[in-house]
Parts: sequence; structure tokens; C-alpha cells
Amino acid sequence: MTSLDLPPHPLRRVFGPLASRDFWAEYLWLWLSAPLTMFALLTFLALLAAGLWLTPVLLGFLVLAGAFLYARGLGAAHRGLAKKLLGVSVPAPRRPELKPGLWAWVKARVGDPAGWRTAGYLVVRLPLTFAGLCTVIFGSLYGLAATSYSLLWFTLDDRRLPVLGLYAAHWPGALAWSATGLLALVVLPRVVHAFVALDRLLVVGLLGTRVLSERVRDLEASRATAVEDAALRLRRIERDLHDGAQAQLVALTMKLGLAKEELAGHGLPQVEHLVTAAHANAKQALVELRDLARGIHPAALDAGLDVALATLVATSGIDARVFADLSRRPPPSLETIVYFSAAELLTNAAKHGGTTLVEVTEEHDVLWLRVRDHGPGGARVVPGGGLAGVAERLRTVDGELAVVSPPGGPTEVTARVPLPR
Repeated sequence: MTSLDLPPHPLRRVFGPLASRDFWAEYLWLWLSAPLTMFALLTFLALLAAGLWLTPVLLGFLVLAGAFLYARGLGAAHRGLAKKLLGVSVPAPRRPELKPGLWAWVKARVGDPAGWRTAGYLVVRLPLTFAGLCTVIFGSLYGLAATSYSLLWFTLDDRRLPVLGLYAAHWPGALAWSATGLLALVVLPRVVHAFVALDRLLVVGLLGTRVLSERVRDLEASRATAVEDAALRLRRIERDLHDGAQAQLVALTMKLGLAKEELAGHGLPQVEHLVTAAHANAKQALVELRDLARGIHPAALDAGLDVALATLVATSGIDARVFADLSRRPPPSLETIVYFSAAELLTNAAKHGGTTLVEVTEEHDVLWLRVRDHGPGGARVVPGGGLAGVAERLRTVDGELAVVSPPGGPTEVTARVPLPR
């Protein structure tokens, strides 16, 4: 067995943490972070109070925005100290999106989640700071004083240690005090580590970026971009079909019609028959191309979702009414999805007959599409069915579909689509 294989000496195992670099880094963290936290909280609260006091004269909103911007800086200071002493590397929170205008800047700063989380960190950490600092001060002072008491006992006239008032009438009693002091020093690294472990949790949980929420936000943004890009490409295809292929087909149909008229009465029945058939095929191709373009992007959507739905109902051939109440126009991609969802739901309603009501409303950044018919009921979402297709279409934009269709009716299908803020 080599010296490297020997187990550590028992004394090293007991007293080793006192000499470790990690202990002294954590010990220094408690001493340095305590005044930083107290100063940070007091100055932040002072700015917050000043902002609230000045709110009636509007200057307070600027002070409040500055307070939360200052809080973000305080969080950065604590993160830097934690990285330097504790090795805790926490990515900085994402900066808020700043829009043009002073009021937009104030709203972005006051609503910055990083500033609020830093304020929460300071409030939660303050009692933890006091508890940790008092424990460390008393533990260090008692450990050093009690441990040295048995050595100083012979030099003390009244056998009483001035620090903490330790007293023993006999030297064995002084040894007992020293034993408790050694125990306090042995336990001190564990206590310090426990307090710092709580600090680590607070730093990671409140001062850094929330990786999962940031990832979800990035995925939502990338998905919204993909949906908008797909809608834009479809509109471009529809425009190309309308301005290119459709125009060419119209010209071809007109020329074939003129040719058919010119051939009439010239004694060329076979040629006339071929031209007539080609003319009919061209007209049919034109109709199918228009239907295809309308299926890609209905032209009525250019005037808005409410107009498009009114046009859809008017051409559906069923007894239906439309009610629309939108305070703003949704993005084009959402308009397209809601339009085709309504078209599918109207198709289902037309199979059962009865009066149909189509409602489109906006409530709290959510667009609601409700289609209610008085058919026999019993509708449900079946894989591969029309309602399942609507639900799948809505799911691409975080939408939901709810179907209430008791036997005997009526049937109400509700689509919920979140709107971007």
C-alpha cells in the first residue's frame, strides 16, 4: 500500500474544512455580501418611496423606472460577487424590449421581471443575512475564545476570561470550555456552508435568467415567426397565381372564345369541336385556379376578418348570422387560421341545417370564435375528422378548441386563440 492509498488522518478529516479554500471563500462571502445587501435594500427602498411620493406630479414614474433599473444593477453586483467567491455562474436576465417613447421606456423598466426578482431577493435575503452574520460572528468569537481559555487560564488572576465572561474554578473546567470551543470551530464550516447553500439557491433562482421560461419564450417567438413567414409565403403564392397564371388563363380563354366564334360556319366541325373543348377546359381550369387561390388566401381577408367572415357566411348558402367585436386587427396569420377554422365549422353546421350564429370577439388579449347551430347535436372531435383538423390548425398558434354538443342540440364550438400583446 502506497502513501497515496492511506486514508486521511482523523484530525485532518475533522479540522481540514477550517483550512479549506472553499470555507474561507464562503466565510468571506457572508462578510462582504451582508453590507452589500443592506446597502442595496435601503437605497432601493429609498428610491421606491421617492418614486411613489412623486407619482402625483408624474416625475415619480421616472424615479420608479430608475429604481427598477438600479435594482437590475444591484442584481448584477450580487451575481458578480457570487461568481468571484462561490463559483456560481448565473447568466444575466434578458433585457426588456424597449420601444420608442418615454412612456414606453418607463413601462418596460417598471415591468422588468429582473428588477422585481432582485427586489424580492434583497427582501428575502435580509433576514438570512442577519442570521448568518450573527451566527458566524458568535461562532467564530466563541470558538477562538473558548479554545484558548485553557491556555490562558493560568495567566488570569480571577480565572475569568474577559471575552464572553468564561469562568472555571479549576483547570479541568477550563479544558471543558476549550473542548466546546473546538467543537464550535469544527461545526462552523458546516454552518457557514448551510447559510451559503441557501444563498446559492436564492442567487440562481432570483437573480439569474430562468432557462426554461426563456427557452419557452424563444420557441414561442420562433414559432410565431415561422407561422407569419408561412402566411406571407402563401399570400405571395396567391398573388402570383392571381397576377400571373390566372391572368394568362383569362387571356387564353378569351382567345379560344374568339377562335370558336371565328370558326363557326366555316365548315370545319372537327376543328370547331376541338376549339370548343379547349375553351371549356380553359374555363374549368380558370375556375379551379380561382378556387385554389381563394383556398390559399381569401381575397376578402384583405378587408379584415369581420368582412371576410361576413362574406363567407353570405356565400355559404345557410341561414347564418355574424357578430364581430374586435378592438384591433389580428396578425394576418391568425386571421387566416381563424377564417379557415370558421369555414370548416360552417361546413359542419350546413350538414345539419338550422340557424347558425358566428361570433368573433376579443377579450383580454384572446380572440374567441364561437359557432353555434341548432342541429341534432352529438358532434365530437374524432381523429381525422373536420373538428380534429380545426383543433390541429389552432394548436399551431397555441389555440384551443372546445365542443359542447349534447344529443338533440344545440351545438356550440368555441375556438380560443391568444393574441400577441
